[in-house]
Amino acid sequence: MDSELAVLVASGATTLVSLMVTDSWTHARELVGRYLTRTGANPDTFDDLQDTRTLLLAADATERERTAREISRQYGDRLRRLAEADDGRDEALRALLTSLLKLSASATDSWRRVDNRISGGVQHGPVVQSGIVTGLTFHVDHVDRQ
Repeated sequence: MDSELAVLVASGATTLVSLMVTDSWTHARELVGRYLTRTGANPDTFDDLQDTRTLLLAADATERERTAREISRQYGDRLRRLAEADDGRDEALRALLTSLLKLSASATDSWRRVDNRISGGVQHGPVVQSGIVTGLTFHVDHVDRQ
């Protein structure tokens, strides 16, 4: 494997893991699944993606970074082995990794931070400020204010 592809594999594995905790995960998983199907990889590898995501999401804040590094290393090794087994025909892997990087960039670009502050007055319940809210449920205790 040439050094350019080795760098791309490492970056792609890190990107794959970072996508596991975003809304873009479903799309990323489909891209990886198609690649694995074309390469004849072990079908368990695809199932393992979802299990790995579950493990990453279950990790607490102090464990998450270490867990993400370990998962990135594991998937980097897997992608490297697939590329080496491909006898140098790594166009499909390059296309996959490029697609993952683009997906990650678009996920990052679409993220917006909202910081609303309320000052003055008294609010006796939740305050929501938004353009669109769907499927929202509030569970509050009833307090008799008499």
